[in-house]
Amino acid sequence: MSHVIPVPKQPTIAVVGADATFPVRRIWCVGRNYADHAREMGHDPNREPPFFFQKPADAVVASGSTLPYPPMTKDLHHEIELVVAIGKGGTNIPAAKALDHVFGYGVGLDMTRRDLQQQAKDLKRPWEMGKSFDQSCPVTALQPAAKIGHPAKGAIWLKVNGEVKQKGDLNQQIWRVEETIAYLSQFVALEPGDLILNGTPAGVGPCKAGDRLEGHVDGVGDLVITYAAEGAARKAA
Repeated sequence: MSHVIPVPKQPTIAVVGADATFPVRRIWCVGRNYADHAREMGHDPNREPPFFFQKPADAVVASGSTLPYPPMTKDLHHEIELVVAIGKGGTNIPAAKALDHVFGYGVGLDMTRRDLQQQAKDLKRPWEMGKSFDQSCPVTALQPAAKIGHPAKGAIWLKVNGEVKQKGDLNQQIWRVEETIAYLSQFVALEPGDLILNGTPAGVGPCKAGDRLEGHVDGVGDLVITYAAEGAARKAA
């Protein structure tokens, strides 16, 4: 069947050691999944049920990219996260079986227009304009779980211009990957191609035009993103 407009390009992520790519269907993000980050955002870190928000699939950009500073914000924040790539779908997935649904893992950034997010919170409105904007989800190539297993501990950190800003360990996640998958699958049908960003450790903060961001998760990989210098960012926009 023909279409009345061009078919949008399918967002994809590279896979380490493979010529084929991983097609992205939906991006789910877990909020406040590290106790120290919950505290720095002014919330009780007790083990309450996880909550989720989404980014569009085409928010994905590859590691190594140089990006324009996003519009309509003066307070862009970094949030380094473990990315979980779903390879087998399902609903009401038991936690004991949840890791069987994981294709692999990556390192990602949940970039956040914090000023817009806070405005939305103050007005009791949705967060989309603070979270779900263009190029807001840089992601490394995926490491297949068949190769690296399922990382449950190990360092996760982020540097801005060589200075460590965020530092934690995967074992500090309030909700482990398998628990997140099990809980989310009660509300929606997970499908191959879905991504889950499983929360960020403490230390989130601002970055500006010209900054270089470097992220790392032990056993998974390293991510590098640069925001274009101010003049270049205006030209790109």
